[in-house]
Amino acid sequence: MDEPAEPTAQVPFLAAAAALEIINEAVKDAQQVFDRGEPTGTGAPMADEGPHSALAALLMLREVREQLAGWETGLIETARGQGASWADLAAPLGVASRQAAERRYLRLRPGRAGSTGEERVQATRDTRAADRNVNAWARDNAAYLRRLAGQITALPSLPAGAEAAIGDLNLALADNDAARLVRPLSDTRAHLGPEDAELAERIDVLTRHTDRLRRATHDRRSS
Repeated sequence: MDEPAEPTAQVPFLAAAAALEIINEAVKDAQQVFDRGEPTGTGAPMADEGPHSALAALLMLREVREQLAGWETGLIETARGQGASWADLAAPLGVASRQAAERRYLRLRPGRAGSTGEERVQATRDTRAADRNVNAWARDNAAYLRRLAGQITALPSLPAGAEAAIGDLNLALADNDAARLVRPLSDTRAHLGPEDAELAERIDVLTRHTDRLRRATHDRRSS
């Protein structure tokens, strides 16, 4: 069973890359010395020292391994942010496919307290399935959503704090995919006043319906 993910402070990419280069060179140098049969300068532990030196080395190895493992998700996110696909990441991660690369990332990524890697993978898949269900509904009801969005953006009485929400809604309206309207529509609800009660109620109905679609998807997948 997977251990719960422990949150690890992310190291800046350049610092992590430099540290990994130093570690890699040190490991290669040590291996070459061993392969050539040259003395390392430290020698083997004396018999009367007991296992303390070896135990200390094992402890250090574990601590370094855990620290390096904590860097992996940050490095993956950096690569993804710079345009790498999951297929591009497969070989560096030592896996056979883009699906396996993404699965490894999801297993390593910190989640809720006490969650296992498999639970995080399943939670992400459930969320994506729910998103697909909501998106399909939105595309089937594109005309209705666009009319509602158009009515809201045309309101003359919106408060000054609504600019960002209305800006996001206008951007979604300009997109060909009606699924992009769902969240911006919900975000405008807080900016509607009593005079816009009818539009507010329609947004409330929309939000309740999409929430039901998400819950139904999660229920089906967990049954």
